[in-house]
Amino acid sequence: TVTLSLWFLSYSLLFGLWLPSCLTQTTPSNTGMTTPKPSASPQPQIERLRVRLAGFPRKHNEGRIELFHKGEWGTICDDDFSISNANVLCRQLGFVSATGWTHSAKYGKGQGKIWLDNVLCNGGEKSIEFCKSRGWGNSDCTHDEDAGVVCKDERIPGFVDSNVIDVNENKIEEVRLRPVIAMAKKRLPITEGVVEVRYKDGWAQICDLGWTTKNTHVVCGMLGFPHERKVNRNFYKLYLERQKSNFHIHSVACTGTEVHLAACPLEFSKPNATSSCGGGMAAVVSCMPGPLFIHNSGLKKKFQISPIIFSNVRLKGGARVGEGRVEVLKNNEWGTVCDDRWNLQSASVVCRELGFGSAKEALTGARMGQGMGPIYMNEVKCLGQEKSIWNCPFRNITSEDCKHMEDAAVRCNVPYMGLENSIRITGGRTRYEGRMEVLRSDSNGTQSWGLICGENWGTNEAMVACRQLGLGYANQGLQETWYWDNSNVTEMVMSGVKCVGNEMALTQCQHHKTVSCQRAAPKFAAGVICSETASDLVLNAPLVQQSVYIEDRPLHMLYCAAEENCLSKSAAKANWPYGHRRLLRFSSEIHNIGRADFKPKAGRHSWVWHACHGHYHSMDIFTNYDLLNANGSKVAEGHKASFCLEDTDCQEGVSKRYECANFGDQGITVGCWDTYRHDIDCQWIDITDVKPGNYILQVVLNPNHEVAESDFTNNAMKCNCKYDGHRIWLHNCHTGDAFSEEAERRFEKYPGQMDNQIS
Repeated sequence: TVTLSLWFLSYSLLFGLWLPSCLTQTTPSNTGMTTPKPSASPQPQIERLRVRLAGFPRKHNEGRIELFHKGEWGTICDDDFSISNANVLCRQLGFVSATGWTHSAKYGKGQGKIWLDNVLCNGGEKSIEFCKSRGWGNSDCTHDEDAGVVCKDERIPGFVDSNVIDVNENKIEEVRLRPVIAMAKKRLPITEGVVEVRYKDGWAQICDLGWTTKNTHVVCGMLGFPHERKVNRNFYKLYLERQKSNFHIHSVACTGTEVHLAACPLEFSKPNATSSCGGGMAAVVSCMPGPLFIHNSGLKKKFQISPIIFSNVRLKGGARVGEGRVEVLKNNEWGTVCDDRWNLQSASVVCRELGFGSAKEALTGARMGQGMGPIYMNEVKCLGQEKSIWNCPFRNITSEDCKHMEDAAVRCNVPYMGLENSIRITGGRTRYEGRMEVLRSDSNGTQSWGLICGENWGTNEAMVACRQLGLGYANQGLQETWYWDNSNVTEMVMSGVKCVGNEMALTQCQHHKTVSCQRAAPKFAAGVICSETASDLVLNAPLVQQSVYIEDRPLHMLYCAAEENCLSKSAAKANWPYGHRRLLRFSSEIHNIGRADFKPKAGRHSWVWHACHGHYHSMDIFTNYDLLNANGSKVAEGHKASFCLEDTDCQEGVSKRYECANFGDQGITVGCWDTYRHDIDCQWIDITDVKPGNYILQVVLNPNHEVAESDFTNNAMKCNCKYDGHRIWLHNCHTGDAFSEEAERRFEKYPGQMDNQIS
């Protein structure tokens, strides 16, 4: 048996050496192939190319791409990198596909060679080596431009060799604080405790010899906290002397600007050392949470005028807390930041300024939607310790430098709150939809799941639920869920839920203290459909200001408008068809700057035909027009149904999808806009009964939140308005924060109490 095995092994080795050599002797003339251009792709290797994921901070399915060529590991430059390249690499690594790719050394800078540059894959190649590039080792890049990939966390069936090779068995991926004070163990977020790193199948400690506040700053940042505070080391020393510590890291030397502990110089404990932390103890840190995550009521009051609300920096368009497009305020107008040289250091300054931790991702290419208005900053170069992005060096923008398709965005580290554990959705076809269930505790501490009453449940409530579940934006909030009835949960335990829409959890929304639900059968329980993307409508405010005028229109020309309820109530008492109505007219240009098309909630089968104007209404009220006095009371009002939602025009490179002619689909494509000219019916406010004076013109898009959007705060536009009885002047037209008005409208008739505590 031994002899046979040796013979078989020898034969296999000989065959393995002979076969590749035979294959390499095949000439182009023998195969009918033409010789490829030398620069078309790197010469494919006879031996299968090894690929690995490296860097920090990362999960097992993401990281910096490294290739093993000529006995040496090297990286790929991000020039011309694309999702097609990422798909090829992820399949090489044994994953089914890629979900994204990264640039600018997001997972840290590699070492050694930069093997490939200007890689151009079609997406179907078996290996990255078969894609076009400048050739092996031919690059003009530095390691600041190392590319990375994010693969879908699903393995190719039957893929045996993982091809994922760990760079260093001492890598640090997961860090936590282990609280020791009884009170701290019971409430989230955990802000103080022993620093521990994931090691093998458990957790290990860090020796605090030489530990500095800079180390603490980095740890707090990666755990979602903007600042650190002093800790009572003597208290912990007494506690830790009675505990056995397992030191994995002997010393840490952060500069304070790193976004992850793994980026700091680390000295790992030697396995055979007799005392790995002589004279020291396990490192302990205490972090200061941002205003959104403070428990202490005294501190909450201190931060009521929150820097998040009154800062000159904000995040817009993000589905989750701590993410969004970066916008900065200058001369009372919000603008965006261009993504040239946008990196984790600059992103971290923004995150900490807004009360979050360091940046988890610095996003480019308008990944959180395109902004509108000015672009104020380009080539932002923060060092990482600045208090505000305004303190960082940056270059002013010229019109040639940047477009809104280059708007920078961030995903910040936020404290773990465990909010997703107290609700769930069941019965849906995918994990993004289903009936809402909430976890409740009775007087004995027994926990059980219950339903939410569907009465008055809508888009705002669904927005909060989807955010709490970490499932992105709301697509719909549903008041009946009989078609998802596959659960044995039948009791209504929550009712009267009314959310503004920006809360982190449903328990922060207004709701009944005692359940009151007229339709208490399970089929009337609330449900949600969540989505990773959503539309976002914004009105072009300058166009309103430029196009406004007054027209006295004869009544005999307003019969269709009267049928559409576009005139004030006093028009019904007019002497038709004699006389006229005084109309405040203007144009509306409505942009979709989100990441999904804006489409009416109702299907075309339920659209209403209006013969007078000869078109279908897909939404009863698409826009509200109001004239307000100084007290905010309406002195005149109008509304506009969606006469015809369509793409009037689009930005360069975007194709129109929606056209109303011939009963076509209605909607507004991402990157397009729908224009309602000043000279069409109902594009006005009837001001016949308005006296001369100073007013506010207000336009609100999608006022009833009938269609879900990623951001409702930019749906309202206001202008200061002066009317002398004959002419009208508008000035200071701007989009504003509609949340407070919507909240006031929704809550003014509601007698319940507000519960502001996170539970």
